[in-house]
Amino acid sequence: MSSIVIPDTPHDFEVRYRFLSADEGGRDSGAPFQGYRCDWAYDGDDITKTGIYMIWPFFEDAQGNVFEEKVRVPVEGIARMWIVNKDLKDVVHRKRIKPGLKGFFMEDEKRVAEAEVTRIVGLNESET
Repeated sequence: MSSIVIPDTPHDFEVRYRFLSADEGGRDSGAPFQGYRCDWAYDGDDITKTGIYMIWPFFEDAQGNVFEEKVRVPVEGIARMWIVNKDLKDVVHRKRIKPGLKGFFMEDEKRVAEAEVTRIVGLNESET
């Protein structure tokens, strides 16, 4: 099994997530595999006005290690989050992301998981 390539910068923040069931409007296929690329929406935003953001999860096991690529991730757990568009760090995300903030993993306009920020890691570091 191949190893997932983790970005060479610290992740920006961590979340506790829970994938919604199909009955709740979530994914029909259940939890995804490591390497899954979804988007992020802030709770309370009207995404028709704000849009959604490229912030990608890397899922951890119970010991805090990142799962190998193509391993099905748990329905709920902890994910390390990387902001893909670094230009939006200053103008959007640093102002909004705080522990306790709620958001969603998105597939287009569909909410597939709920999440809560648990820890800030590299969000406030300067990009070099």
